[in-house]
Amino acid sequence: MIRPIPMLLAGLFISASCAAAPATPSDDLALQHAKALLARVPLVDGHNDLPYIIREHPKYHGDVAGYDLRQHTDGETDIARLKAGGVSAQFWSVYVDGALKSGWARTQLEQIELTKRMIARYPDSFMLATTSADIMKAKRAGKVASFLGMEGGHVIENSLGALRAYYDMGVRYMTLTHNVTLDWADAAADEHRHGGLTPFGREVVREMNRLGMLVDLAHVSTDVMQQALDVSEAPVIFSHTGARALAPIERNVPDEVLKRMPANGGVVMVYYVPEFLNKQALAWSDELKKRTPKGASPADKKAIYEAYLKEAGPLPRVTVTDVADHIEHIARIAGKDHVGIGADYCGGNDPEGLKDVSTYPVLFAELIKRGWNDADLAKLAGGNLIRAFAKAEQVAARLQKERQPSLATVELATTR
Repeated sequence: MIRPIPMLLAGLFISASCAAAPATPSDDLALQHAKALLARVPLVDGHNDLPYIIREHPKYHGDVAGYDLRQHTDGETDIARLKAGGVSAQFWSVYVDGALKSGWARTQLEQIELTKRMIARYPDSFMLATTSADIMKAKRAGKVASFLGMEGGHVIENSLGALRAYYDMGVRYMTLTHNVTLDWADAAADEHRHGGLTPFGREVVREMNRLGMLVDLAHVSTDVMQQALDVSEAPVIFSHTGARALAPIERNVPDEVLKRMPANGGVVMVYYVPEFLNKQALAWSDELKKRTPKGASPADKKAIYEAYLKEAGPLPRVTVTDVADHIEHIARIAGKDHVGIGADYCGGNDPEGLKDVSTYPVLFAELIKRGWNDADLAKLAGGNLIRAFAKAEQVAARLQKERQPSLATVELATTR
């Protein structure tokens, strides 16, 4: 039985609102307040690339036992630091490089299998999760609800049957594109060939709605964002993104899309990627990209980077305040019911103050100092994502009664 969404979160928000934040707390008081809050309410992060790091690590090459999360790892994520950060649920990105010439589906299967082995290896700390209700279940058990999120629709290889198979394996969101434009959807970072979604692309969104798989619009073109919102009957998410008004790159969400979030019910989850968080860092990164030819070898990229570093200096300073600025902008335009956290740890550099998964309380302390109350912080931490996810599950239950699995193909994109 699907419980009404307000009942799922009522206790969470009532308990969270009992302690109001001080008007001007000190840094220490704000951090203590943040840690206490995250001990009570679920913190859900929308994107962490740890499985890809384990796969590509030059020492471990996919050996989840060798890359021991019970120890302090050489990356940004391990069990002790997840607990210190108050993480209750994590969408682990099962990322496959869209630049691969072949083997997308095979590699995706391998990444799903690797991630499930990683989760199963730590039963005292991780719980494989597939439903919105699993988040609170895991928190009560003192575990991290561990979801699978596919980053890039190239892995379905134009097959709705493959999409359904991935759902059956436990995947609960799919980013429609990564950085490569597909046969059916334009990526923000690649050529825009379709003006957004093709008819088959729209059918992908409809089938994801029918399954209960969250439609993730991180990485897609603005036209895809708008058209997916036109099509989707369920809340969408942006698993890791920012506000374009503060850092003008198409990868970030423009205000005209943010304004549509209340009607859709979706959640825009803010990342910690320095290059995409302020204009100075974005300009520095853009210039480096211009100097790096497509197809450059790793050695050439390193040489270009080192030469650029000598000429231009390091990446301009990006701090926790930049992340908080993006959260506040999105909250101001879309509303505080439509913003969340998708840090993108293990995906690159991090802002000052947010060096690893132990530091989520630092961000919440910054927002406490800015006057955010506990009820709104609880929504940001996880309440908004839980609500959107539960609504997507409700939509799926209805749609599965109304229509059969779609037999549309990329060549003949009609519902049959």
